Amino acid sequence: MMAGVGPTRVLVVDDHAVVRRGVVAYLEVLDGVAVAGEAADGKAALEKLAELAVHGELPDVVLLDLQMPRMDGVAVTGEIGRRFPSVRVVILTSFGENERVHAALQQGAAGYLLKDAGPAEVAAALQAASRGEVFLDAAVARRLAQEIRAPRSGLGALTAREREILVLVAEGRSNKQIAAHLVISERTARTHVSNLLGKLQLSSRTQAALVAIREGLVRPAEPR
Repeated sequence: MMAGVGPTRVLVVDDHAVVRRGVVAYLEVLDGVAVAGEAADGKAALEKLAELAVHGELPDVVLLDLQMPRMDGVAVTGEIGRRFPSVRVVILTSFGENERVHAALQQGAAGYLLKDAGPAEVAAALQAASRGEVFLDAAVARRLAQEIRAPRSGLGALTAREREILVLVAEGRSNKQIAAHLVISERTARTHVSNLLGKLQLSSRTQAALVAIREGLVRPAEPR
């Protein structure tokens, strides 16, 4: 949650009504989180976001199931990134969905949560996403990191500063936090992040964090 602007607003998207309502009820009791609405599938989610946008009430984060009718979570993630770039996407996943999670990350998802995550992880992931940070479930991160499709020689193309920033990204720091830590401008930090993503042939900070884990630069954070 960003300082002084209220709770992290979340749109919940899941095609199973019982699951969706359970998640909504779960979020409603979390400190620092407010439910902005819910949708039963991908197309309904995009329609809901368009409706909220008209009223200037877009959520900070969409909490999104991957397997849904009409439009699955991977396609929805891409559409949200194109049509509502200020909205972050956090994927609800299970251990059996690695391929879909990779595809969603390729489309710009900010992170992912296991479907049996506890309150602390849920709140941390949603609030981290709203701040432009990365939150990775440690157990899933280890498995995904082994499969990330980035050139293993890619790290050699990074400058010393870019490697340093890669570690900070993997630690979940936003551009603003990176800038403060390195005593550089936020614009310079953003440029470094963009450059390292390009050199590693990646499309998101989350993928970059997985590469850092795979290469042993950082260890995935344990649930807080």
